Amino acid sequence: RPAQAVCVPAIHLHMTAATMQVSQKDFQKAQEQLKLLKKDPGNETKLKLYGLFKQATEGPCNAPKPGMLDFVKKAKWDAWNSLGNLSQDDARQKYTELVSSLVSAESASQKKEASPEEGRHDGYETLIVTTKNNITKIMFNRPDRKNAINHQMYREVIKALEEAGKNDCTIAVITGNGDYYSSGNDLNNFTNVKPDEMEKMAKDGAVLLKEFVGHFIDFPKPLIAVVNGPAIGICVTVLGLCDLVYASDRATFHSPFSQLGQSPEGCSSYLFPKMMGLAKASEMLLFNKKLTAAEACAQGLVTEVFPDSSFQKEVWARLEAYASLPKNSLAVSKQLLRSMEKEKLHAVNSRECEVLTERWLSDECVNAIVSFFQKKSKL
Repeated sequence: RPAQAVCVPAIHLHMTAATMQVSQKDFQKAQEQLKLLKKDPGNETKLKLYGLFKQATEGPCNAPKPGMLDFVKKAKWDAWNSLGNLSQDDARQKYTELVSSLVSAESASQKKEASPEEGRHDGYETLIVTTKNNITKIMFNRPDRKNAINHQMYREVIKALEEAGKNDCTIAVITGNGDYYSSGNDLNNFTNVKPDEMEKMAKDGAVLLKEFVGHFIDFPKPLIAVVNGPAIGICVTVLGLCDLVYASDRATFHSPFSQLGQSPEGCSSYLFPKMMGLAKASEMLLFNKKLTAAEACAQGLVTEVFPDSSFQKEVWARLEAYASLPKNSLAVSKQLLRSMEKEKLHAVNSRECEVLTERWLSDECVNAIVSFFQKKSKL
């Protein structure tokens, strides 16, 4: 390597013990932030991070030089050795700054993706709805709440599905903004309800849920879920009503109904045993098993799993190809595939909502939700 590429100007600072302690804390925080990055920063950056980490924790390179044919170890050794006599404090600083720049760049990229774009529909606060290239994209947009679904989001998804069913799009796609696909029901839906309002809350909630699921059952065009991260509860159960489910390999699928004193919805009590077999469906719906993306794919809930680093690029390339197919042919074919089951699915949806109304009014459910919030507050 050229000598100038490894020369780092020394900066001599008088540091107090408190300052050094903060520096070490920031260094540890940077290590945690690095694990949370969704995009691969590339081999060159990863080698730079490796060298700085070794320099920060062990000082100048003291390992024997690997053989020329051991390419990976040789590249790592070069990255560390190139830092010369850079102090451990300066290495910590440079490591922290590099991670910070990667986090900032990824954050800016995510904001750009979530910013107003061509074909954006007005009138939504909890969703970003766009129509472009014959695709209507319905994106859950409460990333600060892990895209938890509150009453407003329920109504907005219903509205978005109605619009997509009538507009000129060929397919509709549901996905999430940020790290999560959706964390399911916002449990704040169940808080701050007075005892004399509980029955009304339960009945109104069941009516809203029934309408929400009904719109998935009746949606007339191909409906595709693009599961970008963890999915919980109602956003897992309605996946059985989608025509395709594409998932990132970092996605997980969890329906903790019994843990919260509740019961299955989204027609999952009927569709999941058909997809997975009764034993596997019971493991998930009764005993709260969380599935990895690979497990969900093996059990038929997910169509295909993609590496997270290439997930968006690969999936959207496919979706754009699907959206170029003859629109009416797709819609008619979907109706043939789904029509025989529609009446059954609506009956299942009604029954599930009746049972859920009873569960929401039970002491067991109330106590389970209170317990959940108490555990959460201790974290």
